[in-house]
Amino acid sequence: MQNALPEAAVERFRGDLQKLIPADGARLGVAVSGGPDSLALLLLSNCAFPGQCHAATVDHQLRAESRAEADYVGKICASLGIPHATLTPAKQITGSIQSAARAERYVLLDLWAEQNGLDAILTAHHADDQAETLLMRLNRGAGTGGLSGVRAINGRIVRPLLNWRRYELAEIVRLAGISPVLDPTNKDDRYDRVRIRKAIMGAGWLDPVAMARSATALTESDAALGWMADRLFAERVSQMDESIVLNDPLSLPLELQRRLLIRCIRALDGSWRENGPDVQRLSEKLRTGGKASIGRLTVRATPDSWEFTLAPPRRKN
Repeated sequence: MQNALPEAAVERFRGDLQKLIPADGARLGVAVSGGPDSLALLLLSNCAFPGQCHAATVDHQLRAESRAEADYVGKICASLGIPHATLTPAKQITGSIQSAARAERYVLLDLWAEQNGLDAILTAHHADDQAETLLMRLNRGAGTGGLSGVRAINGRIVRPLLNWRRYELAEIVRLAGISPVLDPTNKDDRYDRVRIRKAIMGAGWLDPVAMARSATALTESDAALGWMADRLFAERVSQMDESIVLNDPLSLPLELQRRLLIRCIRALDGSWRENGPDVQRLSEKLRTGGKASIGRLTVRATPDSWEFTLAPPRRKN
């Protein structure tokens, strides 16, 4: 059995989760990898809401040690009286490994929550994660949407630790007398996030909690711009089977022009994969009254509209 956690930390966590969802009496799923962040989440959740927690570990089967790590989490959960499940993908992860594994993780967790009647899935994203993501995307020249942090609530996913620091969570685990799993990739400088993390640690004047608040504010701003773009699409777009007309685009701010441009392309070409530089070039061309192609579309500017038309299929020789 783990050592008692500081009551102040438990109360702080209880308050943080209660601000997001009505947690009393809820069936709470906790995603636990075995690392210090997710173990701290498990311990805090169990202390703050005893008898309400279920835990799951996603084993992507990408490392030889992953099954043993999942079994280790299962033993910790058993000592706490928490039901635990190990979730594995139905097929091998391929392609962009990190992004594909992340997407599969949420698919598996959502299915597990559905099967077990869980009200929420708690994940251990914290302030340092938000700060690292913000700096990584700033370094790539991202816009408002790209700079948005992870949301505190996204469907069934709930992230109650966004105001907690990594070192605070590690201390929770240490006080509990539990040894966390240490992922070797967290020290691998080949990954952008690892290099950014080390840079933040070496710059004492940076405040990850304040940066996380900025990421949250950007998330809210992005949502507001998306809401406005949806309204404008309904008001200004005329749509037919193979064409779309966006009326009076030049009266709008540039960011709303860009968002409506993307919505119009997607509405006609469902196979189009968004590419920021291509959208930027097209936007600049249209603002000067030009004509260009993107995906399977031809887009033409008139004095008072942008017209999107499906290009005819290419003839096979």
